[in-house]
Amino acid sequence: MTKNYYIYILTNKAKTVLYIGVTNNLKRRIYEHQNPKENSTSFSSRYNTFYLVYYEHFFNILKAIQREKQLKRWSRIKKEKLIATKNSEWNFLNDTI
Repeated sequence: MTKNYYIYILTNKAKTVLYIGVTNNLKRRIYEHQNPKENSTSFSSRYNTFYLVYYEHFFNILKAIQREKQLKRWSRIKKEKLIATKNSEWNFLNDTI
């Protein structure tokens, strides 16, 4: 059986903050970001990073985690260039997944 994993980048409405994560269910994970637990102090809750602007698909969790760690080390400029390769307008992709 094939497993699916995703690394993803979320931003806030003003596109000033980036959040990078990894999950095995992208749709569910974005829902969780949009509907945090009451009194949540998570990064995503504090900075309202609910808008999907980029994601990559993997079949191997170790490769997905490795990629997530790699992206987290990148500069903001490098992350912006990566997002632009697939989403040059920085459209919110939440409704497309």
